[in-house]
Amino acid sequence: MNFFISPAYAQDGAASGGGMELIFMLVMFGLIFYFLIYRPQAKRVKQHKELVSSLSKGDEVLTQGGMVGRITKVSDDKDFIVIALSEEIEVTVQKAAVTSVLPKGTMKSL
Repeated sequence: MNFFISPAYAQDGAASGGGMELIFMLVMFGLIFYFLIYRPQAKRVKQHKELVSSLSKGDEVLTQGGMVGRITKVSDDKDFIVIALSEEIEVTVQKAAVTSVLPKGTMKSL
């Protein structure tokens, strides 16, 4: 009757050694998560904290909103700075909103 399909038989004595492989795979996923996701993000957060703590009066900065200005006042007890966008316009922003510190003279070249 089985001319075209050969019968399938179960294997004898199949070993089920899933304990160590499962632990090894979980450890590998943990290491991948740490090195590809957590560590680079922690490094970026540390660099941003250093940037925010080093802000001083006269620095030219770029904010997250895309505004470029010169710092006119830094409040140490609060987390706010005053940025002069032009001679007449000043804006108060949080220190954490600063994305980067620009080289001196950047505002004049814009």
